[in-house]
Amino acid sequence: MTEPVRVGDLLPGVLGEVVDRAGHGYDRWAELVAQAGYCHHPIRLTGRVEQADRTTGEVRAVYDSEREPDGVLLKACGTRRESRCPSCAATYRADAYQLLAAGLKGGKGVPETISEHPRLFVTFTAPSFGRVHTRKAQGRLVLPCHPYRQGARCPHGVRAGCWHRHGEDDPRLGEPLCPACYDAEAQVLWNALAPELWRRTTIAVGRALGRLVGLQESELRQLVRISYAKVAEYQRRGAVHFHAVIRLDAATAVHRRPPRGRPQAGSPGRHRALPAPGRRRAGPVCPLG
Repeated sequence: MTEPVRVGDLLPGVLGEVVDRAGHGYDRWAELVAQAGYCHHPIRLTGRVEQADRTTGEVRAVYDSEREPDGVLLKACGTRRESRCPSCAATYRADAYQLLAAGLKGGKGVPETISEHPRLFVTFTAPSFGRVHTRKAQGRLVLPCHPYRQGARCPHGVRAGCWHRHGEDDPRLGEPLCPACYDAEAQVLWNALAPELWRRTTIAVGRALGRLVGLQESELRQLVRISYAKVAEYQRRGAVHFHAVIRLDAATAVHRRPPRGRPQAGSPGRHRALPAPGRRRAGPVCPLG
C-alpha cells in the first residue's frame, strides 16, 4: 500500500488558486468574469481613475485596479475566431445576426419597409485548383468521395479517385487527392488577392445593374445605392470564399426603396424598371474577378 499524498503536493498551483477563488474576493472576481463575457483570454488592465475638484483642486482616486481580486480589471478580447475564444465569437455572431436581420426585415431603428427592397443572398466561391477529398451526401446516404475506374491513375502515379465515404470529421476532407496535381500556387494567389477581387466585383455589379436598366454608371449612382454585408470564410480546402447579402436602396435615403424607373428619362422606352423583389430568379453569379 502506497503512502498517502497530499493533493497540494501534486497540484500546488491549482489548489492554491482554488483556495484563493473560494476565499475573500470570490464574488467580485466572479462579477468581473461575467462582465467580460466569460472570455477565455481576457485583457488584463491595470491603472487608476482620478477625479479632480475644479474648485479646491483636490485630486482623489475613484477607481484603482489594485483593489480588484487579482489586481487587474478584466476586459473581453473581442475576437471573432471561435478557435481562440468561443465566448467572444458567440457574442460577435449574435450581434452580426441582429444587424443583418434588421437590414433585411427591419427593427433596431430600421423601418419594416426595408423588406420591400430588392435583395439577394449570393456566394462567391473560388474556382477548382484540383480534386480534393470531399463528403457527398443525399439525406442519410453518404456517397463515395470520387469514384474512378479500377487501376486509373493520375500523371504522377496516384490513384485517380477515392471510393471512401468520408465522415463529417474526417481529417482528410479538403486534402488534395494528388498534391502534385493540385495547383497550390494558384490557391495562394487567390487568397492573397481575394480583397481586391471583391472590390472589383462590387464595381462590376454596379456596371451590370446599369446595363440592365439602360443607365450609365454615373446616372445609376444618382438613383440607387448598392448596400451589402459580406463575410469571408475558409473552405475545407483552405480557399477563401464570400457570402454576401446585397440590397438596393434609394441613393438619397438608405431606408427608401429605389425607384422602379428613371425620372425624366431623356429617351422614352429606353430605360427599364428595376426588378421587383421576388419576381425574378437570380441568374448565375459571375466569379470574382
